[in-house]
Amino acid sequence: MSTPAPAGDRPIGRPEVPTPPGGAPLRVDPSRLVMAPAATAHLPVVDETSAGGLVLRPTPGLAATPTGFDAAVLLRRNRSGRIEWCLPKGHLEGRETPEEAAIREIREETGIRGSIQVDLGVIDYWFTGEDRRVHKVVHHFLLRADGGSLTVEGDPDGEAEDVIWVGMDDLPSKLSYPNEQRLAAVAAERLGSSPELLAALRSGMSHLETPDHP
Repeated sequence: MSTPAPAGDRPIGRPEVPTPPGGAPLRVDPSRLVMAPAATAHLPVVDETSAGGLVLRPTPGLAATPTGFDAAVLLRRNRSGRIEWCLPKGHLEGRETPEEAAIREIREETGIRGSIQVDLGVIDYWFTGEDRRVHKVVHHFLLRADGGSLTVEGDPDGEAEDVIWVGMDDLPSKLSYPNEQRLAAVAAERLGSSPELLAALRSGMSHLETPDHP
């Protein structure tokens, strides 16, 4: 824990200033302070809407429990070269509804055909590009896997390096983004509170495919 600067080192009338561990008391030269530019305030604001979510299959060999499912997760490399684990999603096209876009995007990005079972909620956030500020709204759904096989060959943007099945137990710790980690927790809660949802999910895609848990 930092300790206050000795009284003799402190200007009269100034509050105590913590001393950094192993260092001298912190002092700031006001002449060296530079205000951050307010350029972002002049950028145009653009609204973007996307949709996606969790597409689930029963985990081979496990009982019909809330944790007995796998979700299709994409592996993408960010600008710094680090691999990120994320849920499939993408922009709405034309007059698509969020539900239609979620089904299409998941099929394109993962190779899995799914049908929506429940709405998991909406995430919205802001980010700034070179010439605009973007307000992003993403609709998320829980889907039942009805067919297909894992592949990223159909991804029109070619952003994903791979797609794998991840067990529900491992999903929160594997996903890279906190918002998506929370969505995984919401999905687990919905599964745990609805026997009907469990039964509907297990009536979908055949689960003879070998699991791909990392």
